[in-house]
Amino acid sequence: MRIIRALVLMLGCGAALAQAPADPPPDGPRVLRYAFPIAETGFDPVQLSDLYSRTVTAGIFEAPLRFDFLARPFRIEPLTAEALPVIEDDYRSFTFRIRPGIHFADDPAFQGRKRELVAADYVYSIKRHYDPRWNSPNLYLLENAKLLGLSELRKQVLASKQPFPYDTEVEGAKVLDRYTFRVRLAEPSPRFHRALMTDSSVFGAMAREVVEFYGDKIMEHPVGTGPFRLAEWRRSSKIVLERNPGFRELRYDEQAPDDDPRAQAIAKRLAGRRLPLLDRVEIAIIEEVQPRWLSFLNGQADLIERLPNEFAPQAIPNNQLAPNLAKRGIGMDQSPLVDITLAALFNQDNPVVGGYTPEKVALRRAIALAYDSDEEIRLVRMNQAIPAQTAIAPLAYGYNPALKTSMSDHDPARAKALLDLYGYVDRDGDGWREQPDGTPLTLEYATQPDQVSRKLAELWQKNMKAVGLRIVFKMAKWPENLKASRAGKLMMWGVGWSAASPDGDTFLALAYGPNKGGANHARFDLPAFNDLYLKQNRMPDGPERQKVMEEASKLMVAYVPYKLSAHRIATDLTQPWVVGFKRNPFVREFYKFVDVDPALQRQLQR
Repeated sequence: MRIIRALVLMLGCGAALAQAPADPPPDGPRVLRYAFPIAETGFDPVQLSDLYSRTVTAGIFEAPLRFDFLARPFRIEPLTAEALPVIEDDYRSFTFRIRPGIHFADDPAFQGRKRELVAADYVYSIKRHYDPRWNSPNLYLLENAKLLGLSELRKQVLASKQPFPYDTEVEGAKVLDRYTFRVRLAEPSPRFHRALMTDSSVFGAMAREVVEFYGDKIMEHPVGTGPFRLAEWRRSSKIVLERNPGFRELRYDEQAPDDDPRAQAIAKRLAGRRLPLLDRVEIAIIEEVQPRWLSFLNGQADLIERLPNEFAPQAIPNNQLAPNLAKRGIGMDQSPLVDITLAALFNQDNPVVGGYTPEKVALRRAIALAYDSDEEIRLVRMNQAIPAQTAIAPLAYGYNPALKTSMSDHDPARAKALLDLYGYVDRDGDGWREQPDGTPLTLEYATQPDQVSRKLAELWQKNMKAVGLRIVFKMAKWPENLKASRAGKLMMWGVGWSAASPDGDTFLALAYGPNKGGANHARFDLPAFNDLYLKQNRMPDGPERQKVMEEASKLMVAYVPYKLSAHRIATDLTQPWVVGFKRNPFVREFYKFVDVDPALQRQLQR
């Protein structure tokens, strides 16, 4: 726990922040340049589940609520809403009042009209997740919340194969007047507004005219009310966002905690500045770590988000910024991510690794015991992570720093004993184990052509060979693996999962049966776990809920739908001309709150 506290309180380093006028005179375009390590999939919030596409859409679309960028503990505030929702009927009714005078960015779909945001846009956007046409990977979030009438409407559409009836009024998402809408749930959901209505990347408002105008090309034409709009997109190569010229007047008013001098200095320097502070955000897709790192060192990138692990020893020895970088005025921000790395998901529909019978559970347990998470953390992640005991991450409600489980154990002897006991033995003397019925046993692991994935594949190869398990690797681009995983076509795959709000529910959702094809890539469906998941989901925060969450977590450890390996630590480095960067794990559109000083940039790059 000490490492987590230390990271949360870490001040970072870099050039001192001095007070500036509220709106400095323009001295050149303010452009932030950085890179994604993985390609995007598109920009329709309803169709997205990957972090990188959602990082873009979060700056284009807006949810009713948001997280304060600097506040710790994390705090929600109104964004397009006038106030926090009115919550009634034991957390079953949430009424949102939208602020008048907010407009969508100009677009041909509006035929020259200035289009105001209204309550109907949020109701329409919620309904889109239920429309089978869009195959929303985030539908599970709404289904779990049980919005009245919408699941039934979806079932009718699936049965009739007719277009989704968006004009049909349902109690689950209902317009009350031009600026007011209400969400009603079948069962209590104390955290519904915090978990969903703060996520602009998925539940931001879309205009019906835009979706109908662009149809199946809507992934290429995001039009929202946010501070940025898509200016250029070269798929898997470059994404450019530019300031939305019609964005309403919104001023920097983030609240820094009293015990964080660096955050206080940022808040003081930027207080009162009009948002967004930047004119453009230019995002390159650079999958290989070496060119991404060199781009930053050479001043061609202003930010390197999540320093590649390979360079941690030279850039941040002992978690301190290297003297040569500090001398250049490089800034450092380090904090735990609210995430889990799934070293492997085991597709429960796969005949080799899936299933709930003792021998199938034993195989997955043996694989998990044979895999060395500590070596992953040391050699692949360069100690920029801590071992995972359950899926719930630090900083998320439900995390227990004192809990120790077998998930973090590396015990090849125990793995071999389990395999022997359940009949996974080498019958033909070739050095590889067969299945209990004597048929060949080959593990098939999906991976990507980047350096980190290659290192992880080498670790898997070594660990599985040590216990006599044959493993082969299927290589594809990350978006292709994501699509195949959602469809249940992969046997095993390694991936990360990040929370959008500070609650452990999102990690338990990885194993909830009805979430198959959404969060539940393992396609795990255990009635005992499902009951516990629903129970904790409807309980208010407190010791009783934490106890139920821990019971559910232990079932995930026992049945091993995932080999959980680590919770990562992010180290972000910024050039001296970047002002205001500080990671908030629940604010994907961090660039809305960041500035670049063009004059200082020109001076230092001469």
